Amino acid sequence: MSWETEYKRRLQTADQALEHVQSGMRVYIQPGCAEPETLVEALMRRGPHVNDVEVVHMMTMGCAPYIAAEMEGHFRHNAMFIGPNVRDAINDGRADYTPINLSEIEDLFESGAMPIDVALLQLSPPDSHGFCSFGIGVDTSLTAAKCARFVIAQINDQMPRTYGDSFIHISDLDAIVESSRPLAEAKRPKSSETHLAIAKNVAGLIDDGAVLQLGIGGIPDAVLPYLCDRKDLGVHSEMISDALIPLIEAGVITGARKNFKPRKIIVGFGLGTKRLFEFVDNNPIFEFHPTAYTNHPMSVARNDNMVAINSALQIDLTGQVCSDSIGNQFYSGIGGQVDFLRGAAYSKGGKPIIAIPSSAKDGKISRIVPMLSPGAGVVTSRGLVRYVVTEFGVAFLHGKSIRERAKALIEIAHPDFRDGLYEYCEKTKWLQRPQVEEFAGTR
Repeated sequence: MSWETEYKRRLQTADQALEHVQSGMRVYIQPGCAEPETLVEALMRRGPHVNDVEVVHMMTMGCAPYIAAEMEGHFRHNAMFIGPNVRDAINDGRADYTPINLSEIEDLFESGAMPIDVALLQLSPPDSHGFCSFGIGVDTSLTAAKCARFVIAQINDQMPRTYGDSFIHISDLDAIVESSRPLAEAKRPKSSETHLAIAKNVAGLIDDGAVLQLGIGGIPDAVLPYLCDRKDLGVHSEMISDALIPLIEAGVITGARKNFKPRKIIVGFGLGTKRLFEFVDNNPIFEFHPTAYTNHPMSVARNDNMVAINSALQIDLTGQVCSDSIGNQFYSGIGGQVDFLRGAAYSKGGKPIIAIPSSAKDGKISRIVPMLSPGAGVVTSRGLVRYVVTEFGVAFLHGKSIRERAKALIEIAHPDFRDGLYEYCEKTKWLQRPQVEEFAGTR
C-alpha cells in the first residue's frame, strides 16, 4: 500500500479524530509554537462527553481552554513547565505541576511511568517518501508519538520542514486532520535597561568560538546583540528564538569551531514568530532533536567552551537558586536549566551562568536574599552554581566557602540592600562587614 493511500485512509475531521479521546485517558499536546490548535479546539468540543481526562504538556502558546473552571471534572491539566496561560489554574488548585528536568520527561513516556493514551501533534505535509516533519517543535513530541497508543496529527502546510531527528512516517499516524493556519507565535520579550546591563556583563564572559545555550526570557535574548564582534560562535540549545537570526546572517554564528556537530545548530524547539518559522524551513544548518538528546548533560558537555545562560527568580547568599516559584506560588518550571548548567560545568572551558536582576518590583525587593522565601524550590543547588551575573557585576562561586560566596553575592546585589545582607551575615557569623571606606568603594 502506498503512503498516499494510507494518508487518505487515515484522513478525518477534527471532531471525528477526537472521538478517540475517552474518559480517564491521558492526552499529550505538542507544546510551544507547534501546538495543534485545531485539535485543541476539537478537544474542547469533546469535553462535555468525557470525564477525568488528563492533559499533559510543557508550555504552550495557545489559550489552554481546558483549564477553564467550567471544564473542571472533564479535563485536568498537568504541566511539566508552566506557561502564563495555565499559571493561575495551577495556583488555584485546578491544575497540576510536575517538576522535572526537561531531559528526563521522555523517560516517563518510555518507561510507562506516564503512559500516553492519545498524542495530539502538528506536522508538516508529507514529503515524497511519506515522512512528515515535526517542524518547529521536536522537543518531547517525537517520543510521545512513539509511545502513545493513538496518534492524531494536524497536517499544516504552514508548518516548516526541519532537519535532524524530526520526522515521522504517515504509517505511524492513526488519524490525520488537515488544517492550514498560522502557527502560534511567541513574541520576543522586551529587554529593560536592567536586562541590557546584565546582558553586557554576561557577554563579557563569552569568547570567540563559544557554544551557546540560551534559556527563556528577556535576559538571554538581550545578550545576543552584544556578541556582534565575536567570531565563530556555535549553538547547542533546548530552544532558539528570533534573536538568533541576525547573528547567523552576520556570520557571527557559524559553528565552525564546534568540536561536536560542527557547523550545525542543535536545538529541540523554537519559540518565536513567523520570521523564525520561515528561517528554519528547509535550512540545513539547523538540526532539531528530542530534548532527551539536546539536553542530556553528557551531550551538552561534548561541546568544548559551552556557555549556558539561564535566568532565575531568587538566589540566597549560599548560592541556592530558585527558578520555578515565587515562594509557594509556582511560576514556571525546571526546564533545561539544570541539564545545561551541569553539561556546561562538565564541558572543557565551559561556563554555567545564572543571570538575574538584582531587584524586583521596581527595586522594592532584593532578588539576592539571606534565605529563599518560604516554599521556594531550589532548582540549581549551591553545589552546581558557578557564575552569577547581575547588572552590578559577576560573582564566581564554584569552590568558594560560604563566607566567600556571601561576600561575592553582596557585591553584585543592589546597593540599597547590601547593608541588610551584611547585617544578616553578621548575625549568622558568616561574614563581617568591611570597613565603611572599603564598603563605600563597592557601591
